[in-house]
Formats: sequence, structure tokens, C-alpha cells
Amino acid sequence: MTILVTNENIQIERLRLDPFGTNAYIVVCAQTGESVLIDAPAGAKAIINKLKGTNPKYLLLTHSHIDHVGALSEVYAELAIPLAAHARDAANLPVPPDVLLNDGDTISFGRMKLEVLHTPGHTPGSLCFRAGLHLISGDTIFAGGPGLTRSPAAFGQIVASITEKIFTLPDDTRIYPGHGDTTVLRGEKAQFSVFASCSHRPNLCGHVSWLAV
Repeated sequence: MTILVTNENIQIERLRLDPFGTNAYIVVCAQTGESVLIDAPAGAKAIINKLKGTNPKYLLLTHSHIDHVGALSEVYAELAIPLAAHARDAANLPVPPDVLLNDGDTISFGRMKLEVLHTPGHTPGSLCFRAGLHLISGDTIFAGGPGLTRSPAAFGQIVASITEKIFTLPDDTRIYPGHGDTTVLRGEKAQFSVFASCSHRPNLCGHVSWLAV
């Protein structure tokens, strides 16, 4: 469990949880103590303990895969706060969302706002959440490549999400993915430019690295 950012406005803490090594994030308004939890992979008690001392306002989901929602039912029942997700992933969740999010929506808590980006490809309802130069990206983008895709069409969709939604953000935006370590947008754009300069098989999908194909 690691505090990635802390200043007079915002604190972001990462909880890396077994059995899949999935990252959950707690984002706190430093001025008011209000917080949001992003994803509930596992370890419900650990998540709830880490939220103590803050005032949780929302439980946000990047997508519906089990490695991101394994503790959702228990955490949701304990916290009794609104659950928010995209409609296209809602049917696959163990708990129906209270709030359906769309691209461009804003989540307000304390004196903070999170911008919602709909970034389909890994799942139809994949979301990222942005606070200034901080982007919590779920399984849309990782250090070195995009999230897993199950078909060439989905791969094309995730590349479009990354290039049209994420790569338009400032170059010094820090990316906090659903697995692995933080990265910086500038470096991801540089690696993608190498990928884009090469030819690729038409059925490309699955686990893709920008520099390995």
C-alpha cells in the first residue's frame, strides 16, 4: 500500500491486492477529507481500514472484470455509498450501480472533481478517471502498452480510446493503471509512435506491447 501523491489538494494511495496483484486507488480531497474508492479487487477489510480517517463519498469502477470487483459486494455493503460505473459494464457486476457514468461526466467530492473518460476496448464500459495531471486508467493503458483485448475490433477500439482520449492530455500527466506501476504519458506516447511506425498483422489483439511487435 503506497501513497503516490500527497499535497495540499490531493492524496492518491494505491492498494495492490492479491490474488491478481490488482491496483485499487483511494483519492482523497486533502482539504476536506472526503474520498472516493476506485475499484474493489479483493481484501475488503484492508480497503475499508485504509478508508478510515476519510469520508468516503463514491465507489467508482473502471470496469467489470472479476479481478477489479472481487470484493465489491462486501465493500459496498459496508460503506453504503453510491456505486458508479458505465452502463455497458453494469450487467456484469455483482451489485447494480446506483449511478451510470458517461464520457465527460464529473464526480465531485470535497473541493475536488474527477473527470470521467469512457475508454472502451478492454471492456465495452471501461472508464478512466482524471484529476488534473493524474489519470487512473484501469486496464485501458499500462506502462508499455494497452490492456488485453479479445478481438482485432476490440484492439482497434482500445487504440482509438488511447489516442483520442488519453493522448490528448498534457504530456506530464501521470498514469495509474489497474496493474503494475505508474507511468508518464510522455513516455507512452513516444513508445506508441514506434508502434505506429511499424506494420502489424491485421488480426492483432491480446497482450500487446508497443515495443514488442
